[in-house]
Amino acid sequence: MAIRVLLADDHKIFREGLKNLLVQESDLSIVADTEDGAHAVELALSLTPDIAILDISMPKLNGIEAARKIVAQGKGTRVVILSMHMDKEYVAEALKAGAQGVLAKTCSSRELVDAIRQVATGEPYLSSTISSALVGIISSPRLEGLTSAPARADNKLSQRENEVLRLIAEGHCTKEVAALLSISSKTVETYRLNLMKKLQITSVVSLVKYAIREGVVDLS
Repeated sequence: MAIRVLLADDHKIFREGLKNLLVQESDLSIVADTEDGAHAVELALSLTPDIAILDISMPKLNGIEAARKIVAQGKGTRVVILSMHMDKEYVAEALKAGAQGVLAKTCSSRELVDAIRQVATGEPYLSSTISSALVGIISSPRLEGLTSAPARADNKLSQRENEVLRLIAEGHCTKEVAALLSISSKTVETYRLNLMKKLQITSVVSLVKYAIREGVVDLS
């Protein structure tokens, strides 16, 4: 079954170009598009798409607020945020709003398609271009309330678990981790789920915060 996608961007040329790119993918279906955030929220409620791709800067309701409202609807629509702004404040707000994917508007069409497919399976997608922003989020005193990392698990992580954790914290997607470690994507996903369960962590940002705090990832 095709992944049903809602597009929201106030630049018509960009929106039309995105539609033309995505309709070429046999497993993607564009159910609607709009130029403002308020209408995107209404469409998400009535059409219940699998994925809502939202620009941050839109009239009537920006992408962050639209994402928050769409997620709060509880209809199962997952949000991917596209933005020209990739500094830590924007990334933090997108994650706080419940976005499961965050990408720069400068990303390739292939990366966007991969992100849509990955988020549709329930796995977050954070572009490698925002890994530095994630570090900024975690180290910023203003954003300490974004998430909290639990105390270190009694059972220490294995060498392979630490390798997977480090690569995730560095911003690598599942396919990249699999390639770097010469294992399957399914195995990486299993490691990620086990890590979250073992560490009692429910978000990627908390996972990154844990990795930095425990010295798993090198910030130098």
